[in-house]
Amino acid sequence: MNSAKIATVGTFDGVHIGHQKILKRVVNFAKTNDCIPVVLTLFPHPRMVLKKDDAIKLLNTIDERIELLKSFGIKEVVVKEFTEAFANLSAKDYVETVLVDELNIKQIVIGYDHRFGKNRSANITDLKAFSKKYNFKVEEISAQDIEEVTVSSTKIRKALDIGNVGLANSFLGYNYFINGSVIKGKGLGRTLDFPTANIHIKETYKLIPQDGVYVVKSVFKGYTISGMMNIGTHPTVDGKTRSIEVHFFNFNNNIYNHKLRIEFLKRLRSEQKFNSLDDLKIQLREDMRNALDYIEKRHD
Repeated sequence: MNSAKIATVGTFDGVHIGHQKILKRVVNFAKTNDCIPVVLTLFPHPRMVLKKDDAIKLLNTIDERIELLKSFGIKEVVVKEFTEAFANLSAKDYVETVLVDELNIKQIVIGYDHRFGKNRSANITDLKAFSKKYNFKVEEISAQDIEEVTVSSTKIRKALDIGNVGLANSFLGYNYFINGSVIKGKGLGRTLDFPTANIHIKETYKLIPQDGVYVVKSVFKGYTISGMMNIGTHPTVDGKTRSIEVHFFNFNNNIYNHKLRIEFLKRLRSEQKFNSLDDLKIQLREDMRNALDYIEKRHD
């Protein structure tokens, strides 16, 4: 394989089914033309830098995004740090220094509405003009092709914000997941006969679905384990701090300090305040029955 590259550019938050369609084109072209398929992605999210928007939550951490992009056949993921200086690059400087000098692209696959350069002032017509000067091809993804997939990262974030993991998963083409370390909790679950693993996610910008109880699954030492997750503050015991806790079914291994990837399968209910711990215990048994029933009916 020669060192010429075919690239696409974008934030790719979520790497959802719309993104996957673009990635497939890039990978297929690379195979046919003996090129390296590359994604140029930006981090942090432009809104975090330009609007100082700390409130925006992302579907993937940057490590998760890289892993997902590579799982769809991308050989190189170039993460460009998005800074004010990068945002102020002229369209010409961006094409010359990033696309040509740094990436050595032979072809770029890009949406019809792609904007680039300072103040996003340049468009696909400008890119095509640059491509003649710098000797690379531009493949435009038409409006029809893009609009055929009515999926966006924003729609997925909104679905997760209301706990609709089923809709989010259908847009993503895979189960939404978190990666976190198992840390010591307060031990409340154990007193209720439902010992839990407390999950700590170090990336504060990672989107956590709406508070509530979810059916989840994970893999530990090669084995798939299922369970139920509570996201919330434990109002029954007047808790104040939001936590993420998982009770795995038929599982007794010590997993403190292990890092787990946990996938969301279904939302069972909202978090509730119960009159007593006994009432909470009854509800947890009901949640477990519902979760196991759902898992039994799945075929994956």
